[in-house]
Amino acid sequence: MGSKVVLVTGAGSGIGRAVAIQLAKSGYQVAIAGRRMAALEETAAAAGGKLLCISTDVTDEAAVAKMIDTTISKFGRLDVVFNNAGTTAPAAPIDELEVDAWRRVIDTNLTGVFLVARAAFRAMKAQSPQGGRIINNGSIASVTPRPNMAPYTASKHGVSGLTKTIALEGRRYNIACGQIDIGNVQTNLGISMQAGTLQADFTIKPEPTFDVQHVAEAVQYMAGLPLSANVLNMTVMASHMPFVGRG
Repeated sequence: MGSKVVLVTGAGSGIGRAVAIQLAKSGYQVAIAGRRMAALEETAAAAGGKLLCISTDVTDEAAVAKMIDTTISKFGRLDVVFNNAGTTAPAAPIDELEVDAWRRVIDTNLTGVFLVARAAFRAMKAQSPQGGRIINNGSIASVTPRPNMAPYTASKHGVSGLTKTIALEGRRYNIACGQIDIGNVQTNLGISMQAGTLQADFTIKPEPTFDVQHVAEAVQYMAGLPLSANVLNMTVMASHMPFVGRG
């Protein structure tokens, strides 16, 4: 397991950084990608400095192709992709939502995930031995929305459909695909959760968060499975967040 090659997108901070560090410390050969090289270098330093840093905009088809090619040129193959890069837009009622804000979120969270998955799928299909694993970062929002978050919610619902499609099409080529849905992880986003966030009844209430390390360990578990087994969907969340019951 330790010699596997993994690529983590959105690895300059938060969940991506935590996952990259966890996998590097567990013996994986790790490539990390993100828009800001300085942030990637900080992640690499935190992981011991042995990571391959690739400046990449996941909405750019050519940049994504180069990212995959660079990873394979360095390590010889690609075993796992954690398709993590994402963004959001300022909260707004749907009738006040700017179209540019919608497009920016969809371009990154859905089209970007597609572009990375497509390029990784091609590489995994062509390599020998054939196969690999794609892990998409979904969200609680892939199942249940919050008010005033239409673009983020729509993008993450789309990721769920893409994950299932890849899992189905990948069977012929020993390519597994799964999704991790994360709720209220304690990163920079978690600070606003603790201060108070909009509920389904449109009141503002604080919500509990949990440590991002638990997400990193969950992704490591998914990545370490043999290709004969797959976690199609995993939800990792703060135990007391208001998700399971009615809002």
